[in-house]
Amino acid sequence: MSELAIQPVYKRVLLKLSGNSFCRSGESGITMAEVSNVSEQIRRIHQTGVQLAIVCGGGNILRGRDFAAVSASIQAPTAHYMGMLATVINGLALQDALENVGVPTRLQTAIRMEGVAEPFIRRRCVRHLEKGRVVILAAGTGSPFVTTDTAAALRAREINADVVLKATRVDGVYADDPEKNPHAIRYSDITHQEVLRQGLKVMDAQAVHHCMEQNIPIVVFNYQKPGNLERVIAGEKIGTRVGNPVRDA
Repeated sequence: MSELAIQPVYKRVLLKLSGNSFCRSGESGITMAEVSNVSEQIRRIHQTGVQLAIVCGGGNILRGRDFAAVSASIQAPTAHYMGMLATVINGLALQDALENVGVPTRLQTAIRMEGVAEPFIRRRCVRHLEKGRVVILAAGTGSPFVTTDTAAALRAREINADVVLKATRVDGVYADDPEKNPHAIRYSDITHQEVLRQGLKVMDAQAVHHCMEQNIPIVVFNYQKPGNLERVIAGEKIGTRVGNPVRDA
């Protein structure tokens, strides 16, 4: 899909990038080749005029919940704060990668650290979006025991996003784990309520509740397939749409 062919159907988008999107599959840390690939996709979206906010995960560096479970000497809240700081490291890497390809950015964090980023202030975030800057949102909500999925849903509500895009390495939401069950059904459309009823692993339940309350659709898609992000922005049926099903005219 060429850059000029993209006709976005959304004005303001919240993109959730997991920590896994910052490294190669099966690895940890940061692989700048992977970050650069994501940045190039974001650059093409930015050129369409879409207002884009990005929430970063940090699991490629440290996942607080998992770290707390295996480390008896680290208290759970501390482990979660460590995980939040990991998302800031990812945010810094993404910011430089985006600016290297000409995309103006602002990095905002829920934990104050003015030496490297702005504090998250809703009105300031919205103003940056209106001025055509990509806003990277890191450090989750600033509170322990809250996932970055929930942070993404909350930020989407705060900035009045039209949609939450969850970039993953699978091509949508399945009724069962497709790696364990090759016959698992993939949904093209499903409601928030049905996701919660079935306990499907889209985002955590609290995040889905937030999106349902605000009637914000969630699109789960494979960002690694070339052109998929542009196709989602253009409204094509890529991956799985969670929300009120879209009916063809």
